[in-house]
Amino acid sequence: MEDDGGERSSIVIGLIENRAKEVGMAAFDLRSASLHLSQYIETSSSYQNTKTLLQFYDPMVIIVPPNKLAPDGMVGVSELVDRFYALVKKVVMARGCFDDTKGAVLIKNIAAKKPSALGLDTYYKQYYLCLAAAAATIKWTEAEKGVIVTNHSLLVTFNGSFDHMNIDATSVQNLEIIETLHSSLWGTTNKKRSLFHMLKTTKTIGGTRLLRANLLQPLKDVETINTRLDCLDELMSNEQLFFGLSQVLRKFPKDTDRILCHFCFKPKKVTNEVLGTDNARRSRVLISSIILLKTALEALPLLSKVLKDAKSFLLANIYKTVCENEKYASIRKSVLLSRLESMDY
Repeated sequence: MEDDGGERSSIVIGLIENRAKEVGMAAFDLRSASLHLSQYIETSSSYQNTKTLLQFYDPMVIIVPPNKLAPDGMVGVSELVDRFYALVKKVVMARGCFDDTKGAVLIKNIAAKKPSALGLDTYYKQYYLCLAAAAATIKWTEAEKGVIVTNHSLLVTFNGSFDHMNIDATSVQNLEIIETLHSSLWGTTNKKRSLFHMLKTTKTIGGTRLLRANLLQPLKDVETINTRLDCLDELMSNEQLFFGLSQVLRKFPKDTDRILCHFCFKPKKVTNEVLGTDNARRSRVLISSIILLKTALEALPLLSKVLKDAKSFLLANIYKTVCENEKYASIRKSVLLSRLESMDY
């Protein structure tokens, strides 16, 4: 599946609600091959929680059911999209497409982690709305893109409100976290004065997206915050580690997530259309992705050298789980073989 690249939105969102004012959301990031599930109670008739998440994800498509079961006093998610997100493509799918049972089976098949690790076995009934949203989102994506999501390939997360702080869209604007208040009047150069653009010295596109995510949804979990602070403390006190890591990150492709994403989808059918005139362009994209993947794998030994003596838990864990993982050497050989076979083809 091809991607437009750059910073253009690549997220498809499915939304569904019940009469108890609960909302289920599935956010499928086609660029990073990740699926983020959320379920929460909408405490405001203005759908403030939903607006906050939509501000966070900035979707290119929003999928909703017919607007027939909106809670009393609520306009319904379909009407919400019409009123506030007119520039985003809206897709209305039959209520039957929002099937939580099918969603649970899908997640079990496509998630890289086992259901027990995700909490799916324990919290199935709790997350039934976001599982229903996931079923519709995956169904639409596979039909629209003509692909099938590869088994055990997606990063799937269940997001609760307990570990992150949600900043509403109005506060994000007034605090000038992402954009300045008068950027439209002063031009694009004024964006440098927003908090996001002041802090954006990241080396990769994935790092840029992570920075934006952490600014819009700051962590509340004290243990995780302290783990990050320990890592920061080590980087600030060890210049060799800091500059070494900075240089190594430049060796990786700027958008590794998008490269890996090409291997998470496969064509639904091998037809004459797939093998026709467009095949050459598809082949070039795939070969380019294989080469960039090989570049990323070849940078791992350099990363290993830099992180070998790291003390903080976060950096030491990266060294243990990534740098010492023998599977990557095997993958590197497989990628090289695939590259040679593609060139022969």
